[in-house]
Amino acid sequence: MIETLLGGLLGGAFRLTPEILKWIDRKGERTHELAIQDKAFQLEQLRTQSEQITDAAETETAIKTAELKTFQSAIDSQGAMTKVGWADALSSSVRPIITYWFMALYCAAKAAVFVSAFQNGSEWAIAIQQSWTDADQALWAGVLNFWFLGRVFDKPKH
Repeated sequence: MIETLLGGLLGGAFRLTPEILKWIDRKGERTHELAIQDKAFQLEQLRTQSEQITDAAETETAIKTAELKTFQSAIDSQGAMTKVGWADALSSSVRPIITYWFMALYCAAKAAVFVSAFQNGSEWAIAIQQSWTDADQALWAGVLNFWFLGRVFDKPKH
């Protein structure tokens, strides 16, 4: 009788064992599939973020390029002649007039310093030395470099 009982129990256990193993295996498969789907979802999120960052960078680049083109166009149009005689003449005369006006004011200011020093009893040589400062020396060097050093760079290269 024990053998019958034991045989029945062992037979039932052997019959249930594959079903229990299948159940454990399906549970593992579902957990694995869920983990794969979670990783796929994270990958898709990262891909979307990357595309958004790329799109933002491309948009920013396009905006900066358009800004630079607009700036370049504005610079190019400043030096372009309008083919309206009086307007082109006026435009061409602005820099020389400002330059001559500045030089006239500068010379007048230096002459006033010289005359003032001379009238206050300084000898003319000392009055000249007092009216010529380090700032004047730097300004004079800059003007000479602009006009004469510029010629070196303006020469056509053969």
